[in-house]
Amino acid sequence: MSGKVGWYLEFVDLSYKPAKDDIVCLFYFEPEAGISVKEAVGRIASESSTGTWTTLFKMPPRMKKLQATAFHIEGNYVKIAYPIGLWEEGNAVQLLSGIAGNIFGMKAIKNLRLIDATLPPSYVRNFKGPHHGIDGVRRMMKVYKRPLTGAVPKPKIGFSAAEHAAIGFETWMGGFDFVKDDENLTSTSFNRFDERVKLMAPLRDKAEKLTGEKKSAFLNITADVETMKKRADLLHEYGWNYAMIDVVVAGTASVMTMRDHCSDLGLAIHAHRAMHAAFDRNPKHGLTMQFLAKMMRLIGVTQLHSGTAVGKLVGSKREVTAVADVLREKKTNALPGVLLDQEWGRIKDAFPVSSGGLHPGLVPDVIDIYGTDLVLLVSGGIHGHPKGTRAGAKAAMQALEASMEGETLLEKAKRHSELREALEKWGYMKTK
Repeated sequence: MSGKVGWYLEFVDLSYKPAKDDIVCLFYFEPEAGISVKEAVGRIASESSTGTWTTLFKMPPRMKKLQATAFHIEGNYVKIAYPIGLWEEGNAVQLLSGIAGNIFGMKAIKNLRLIDATLPPSYVRNFKGPHHGIDGVRRMMKVYKRPLTGAVPKPKIGFSAAEHAAIGFETWMGGFDFVKDDENLTSTSFNRFDERVKLMAPLRDKAEKLTGEKKSAFLNITADVETMKKRADLLHEYGWNYAMIDVVVAGTASVMTMRDHCSDLGLAIHAHRAMHAAFDRNPKHGLTMQFLAKMMRLIGVTQLHSGTAVGKLVGSKREVTAVADVLREKKTNALPGVLLDQEWGRIKDAFPVSSGGLHPGLVPDVIDIYGTDLVLLVSGGIHGHPKGTRAGAKAAMQALEASMEGETLLEKAKRHSELREALEKWGYMKTK
């Protein structure tokens, strides 16, 4: 076919059956005025594979085998199959450059959203995935049946390293497993990373001795890669078993590099999703959180923030459970308009992390959504307790115990003053 539109239509074949090693993507799309549906999806397939804006004088016949094919259109949804030969082995960055690259800027497409992608075994096998997996983390922390728990000192930034460490100690003594840096705390003039690491280590050891429980922290190493390596080395030197990375702002390539470096040191990776809503909040454009979760599991983070559905951050129950499925299940089953099938093979699972505006009164709601394979972060909801951080952490742990034992919070609160005082302050309020 010749002509502008005809060229794009060559990338549409509604009778095409994807090959077993095709990468299949599900997109939501809206054509601009004057652009037909078939031309629109053809443009998406073309721009993300072997096409260009005009017909060419000559192409090798083999090029046909590399072009993407839009093969299923249903309303504003299209599935596009990409031959495996388009993609470099083990390079998630290159994959994103194709299926999540220039296509979002095309004038002919009013809105475009990459919902999910099925990655075939021939592609997945080139990645290492998480080093520890859920079972590995549970063994490391000696917590086997309940969710892991943690908190950020609040306000999120402004404390000195010594103040941060002192609040961390109270958090641990209240029963929590982890103390967490917030996403915008790395190494500031008032709270240097090195000092924070060194001051918290003896308090961690003290809390472990007093409680008989394993204690740790998610300390934020986010920076350029060489600095992150040095910070990870320091964590290892002081006996920490986790590193925290703001994975979206750090970038896919740096996370891939740090996965291997942290793995060599035995460090798990706590992945914060700061900046994710810049591209996944608009339901008609960008990427979905479940697709981001898929990429992060593939390249090897141990756990990833995934929302609460009941806290202060955006994310419906449907989205939150989809993200959890992507991170935890050995096989992810398709959900219309939300997920495609995914076989993970030897790739280990990862924890979803629920955080943002939680307090003891909301703990049962979170457990009802996620179950127990979860990292539960309750921060302001412990530090704002009328009796302070330690009492707040105890209240959250009491709420967690009640949820797992099938007891109401009110019944539990009759025997525990910390939970009673938390409920008197917050009740079951859903934060905004």
